[in-house]
Amino acid sequence: MLKRILSHDMPRSTWLAFMLAAVLLGLAFAPFLFPGVKALSVAAKILVFIVLVASFDLLLGYTGIVSFAHTMFFGIGAYGVAMSSNHWGASWTSLGLGLAIALMLTLVLALLIGLFSLRVRAIFFAMITLAVAAAFQTLASQLSEWTGGEDGLSFKLPALLLPSTKFSDTPFWGVQLDGRLLCYYLLFAAASIQFLMLLRIVNSPFGRVLQAIRENEFRAEAIGYRVVVYRTLSSVLSALFACMAGVMLALWLRYNGPDTSLSFEIMMDVLLIVVIGGMGTIYGSALGAVVFLWAQSYLQDLLRWASEAVAAWPMLAALLSPDRWLLWLGLLFVLSVYYFPTGMVGRLRAKALPRQTPLGHQFIPK
Repeated sequence: MLKRILSHDMPRSTWLAFMLAAVLLGLAFAPFLFPGVKALSVAAKILVFIVLVASFDLLLGYTGIVSFAHTMFFGIGAYGVAMSSNHWGASWTSLGLGLAIALMLTLVLALLIGLFSLRVRAIFFAMITLAVAAAFQTLASQLSEWTGGEDGLSFKLPALLLPSTKFSDTPFWGVQLDGRLLCYYLLFAAASIQFLMLLRIVNSPFGRVLQAIRENEFRAEAIGYRVVVYRTLSSVLSALFACMAGVMLALWLRYNGPDTSLSFEIMMDVLLIVVIGGMGTIYGSALGAVVFLWAQSYLQDLLRWASEAVAAWPMLAALLSPDRWLLWLGLLFVLSVYYFPTGMVGRLRAKALPRQTPLGHQFIPK
């Protein structure tokens, strides 16, 4: 049963299975295990980035496509919900219309980019997508009448998802049962379903063809596969999942702006998480997102504690200053790439493989 749910793509490593189970249980019970506004916000952001990174891994890790337009589709999803709720009111109907419009626009743009740009090679396609993403970010900043410009859009959700909505006056396990908690579990359900869908896609015959194209595009075309069609479909599917991740982010924040969903820094974060978790492994998106976002959110607090602990040594205290958290984050990334060149998932799976006995030392029975 578990194999069917995971599309027969088992972790193949005891440690990897343990870590994935820990991530699943940690996110499922995050409101109860890690009380506090910041902890819940970090958990919600991890759910969003799991979907966003896994969708990008479908492009980079499984198809071999380097695209910088991924955050554009992420922003379309967020703006779709924000603009529809802002203009048509806080209702489920406006949320549904915003989602539908965002998905349709994403489908059209991804198809156009795929058809016109995927015929070019490697770096040229990456530069085209970078230009398109930059143009879209500029457009979102200038159309202030619709998008709120640089200030962005704040909007209201249906009353059922608002923190002011209380489902019980008595806390459950010390946690208030309100609309904020319901919104979190809505994100958890959406992220779980999309994660399993992406896992199914990459382990389907379609996913196998994508991997063949990644390994040798000319050979895949020689045996009869229409490479442009498969690459375009991969681009469209990846964009649609990125759009859904943007919708999830907007629902949680009840706000969206250019820096929130269209920033190039988000694209860099996605690339880092893919490398840390492991390219070509959907599981890597979960592990990478947890490690990276936890470090990004709590490294400053950890450095502040360490700096105060070594206050007697001024030079060491200055080196561990919270203001230098980006330096330490970069160092952690370099070390992770050095020691885990295939990512966390790749390293754990490689260690789990049985060691093969050299041919010259095989035991030959008499």
